[in-house]
Amino acid sequence: MPDFPKRDPEIQRSANQRGAARLAAVQALYQMDVGRQTLEDTLAQFGAFHLGREIEGEQYLPADADFFRQIVGGVTKHQLQIDPAVDKALSEGWPIERVDATLRAILRAAAFELLRRRDIPSKVVITEYVDVARAFYEDDASGMVNAALDSIAKTVPAVE
Repeated sequence: MPDFPKRDPEIQRSANQRGAARLAAVQALYQMDVGRQTLEDTLAQFGAFHLGREIEGEQYLPADADFFRQIVGGVTKHQLQIDPAVDKALSEGWPIERVDATLRAILRAAAFELLRRRDIPSKVVITEYVDVARAFYEDDASGMVNAALDSIAKTVPAVE
């Protein structure tokens, strides 16, 4: 039997922390959208209360706090570029504002990474956010997220 290399626990922990940061970012973006909270208030609340702690019986995974801030701040800063890209990727007649607030947060966070974080492979971004969609929805929402993100990814030139 071949001797496969062992996974580096540090790389595994970093990947898990990024996944947790993505999930927390979606929750924060939802809260900003629905609760009309400011970026500063949201970042402060999540930094102080949510990342890596148990709240009301729910355990929040340790998250890469810097990556979390990059996503939430990036979506806010680049929303005028992100929303039209998402609109174009969705079915005609379904602009992003018509989409459920949680799906809107997922699509915005993922679109930010696809459009602005060229250092992260698009397949990784799509897989991570499809998993986030599955965490919130039992129906075919993850398929819609996958299709929309794949469409956005195709508009971004490949990184050499």
